[in-house]
Amino acid sequence: MSSAAAASSSASPVPPEDDVCSVCHDRFRIPCQANCSHWFCGECIIRVWNHGAAVQPCKCPICRRLINLLVPANVSDDQNDDPQLQRVLGEIQHYNHIFGGAPRSLTQRLQDLPFFIRRLFRELMDPQRTLPLVFRARMILMVILSGVYVLSPVDILPESKCGPSNPS
Repeated sequence: MSSAAAASSSASPVPPEDDVCSVCHDRFRIPCQANCSHWFCGECIIRVWNHGAAVQPCKCPICRRLINLLVPANVSDDQNDDPQLQRVLGEIQHYNHIFGGAPRSLTQRLQDLPFFIRRLFRELMDPQRTLPLVFRARMILMVILSGVYVLSPVDILPESKCGPSNPS
C-alpha cells in the first residue's frame, strides 16, 4: 500500500465532490457524515434535530435511520477562526455527547438539564406543536390524578354524596 493511500485512509472522510446536502440542496457547508453514511451540512442536520424532539436523536432525512453519531469533515486552518463554524462544531459535539451511546453520569445529566428545559419551553411556545403537546400533557396529568385517587386512602369524592343513588 502506498503512503498516499495510507494517508487518505487515516484522514477523516470527505463528501463526494459532486454531491449536495439533501436538506438545503446546496453545496456542503461544514460537511458532516451521519452513522448511516449520508452527508449533510452540519447546520442543516442540527436544524433537523432542533425541529424534532430534544430527547431523541433525529432521523436521517434520506433513509430514516436514527442518527446517533455525526462526524464532521476536516476543517481547513483558515476557517478555524470562524465563530459560526465553532458554534456548529460545538452543537455537533453536544449532539454526539447526548446520543453517542456513552454512559452519562448524574452530574452530566444535571448539566444538560438547562438545555432540555430551554428546548421544552421553545416547543411549548411553538404554535404548530403546542396542541398535540397540550393533549399529551393533559392525558398524562389525568392518568397521574386517577392513580392518586385510586391509591389514596382519603375518600376525596364520597360515594354517598357523588356516587350512584341508592333507592332505599
